[in-house]
Amino acid sequence: MIPAGDTQDLPPTPEPMEFEMTKIAIVLGSTRTGRAGAGVAQWVLHQARARGDAEYTLIDLVDVDLPQIDEPVPPAAGRYAHPYTRQWAQTIAGHDGYVIVTPEYNRSFPGVLKNALDRVYAEWNNKAAGIVSYGVDGGVRAAEALRPVLGALQLADVSHEVTLDLRTDFREFGATFTPAEHQTASLATMLDQLVSWSTALATVRHGPVHAPGGVTVQR
Repeated sequence: MIPAGDTQDLPPTPEPMEFEMTKIAIVLGSTRTGRAGAGVAQWVLHQARARGDAEYTLIDLVDVDLPQIDEPVPPAAGRYAHPYTRQWAQTIAGHDGYVIVTPEYNRSFPGVLKNALDRVYAEWNNKAAGIVSYGVDGGVRAAEALRPVLGALQLADVSHEVTLDLRTDFREFGATFTPAEHQTASLATMLDQLVSWSTALATVRHGPVHAPGGVTVQR
């Protein structure tokens, strides 16, 4: 017991920690004219913003308009030569997690999405990602092709995914997006996982890293 008035050996009271709201980007991975994904991405954005648990923004790759990879140095080096790459890196760095909205093209995902993922590296690291896929059979093969790519970028992909079938979640085979009732609950489950992981991984990126040999590195 500490005697009354004897506080000289007490540690200082820590300052209260301030937490910013988790930032999640919804990345629309199709740029095709007449794409079904525009309606899907807007649905995800609307449902997500109604939750109030994170700050959600939409990144449309049509607006980003990245050329094919033309950087002279591999992205893992972090030395980006072109201004559009540096701008893309800044955009990705400003978020804690991502919802990837992707169609299925020939049992995989679009090249424009692969180009956007591959162009930068460290900005993706130690963050979380969820997948919303669409296509025949719900675009599941695109989602499965995407997962190892996310892993290579050190993105933790949550297990639950939203799969939207062109035959049951759209009218006229993709012309109008009309998601089945159960898809709202499915999206909520995926976002629950995504926000949880995105928030947790922020401590990995911003907290101290204990390297081998007892050296502590502050990120």
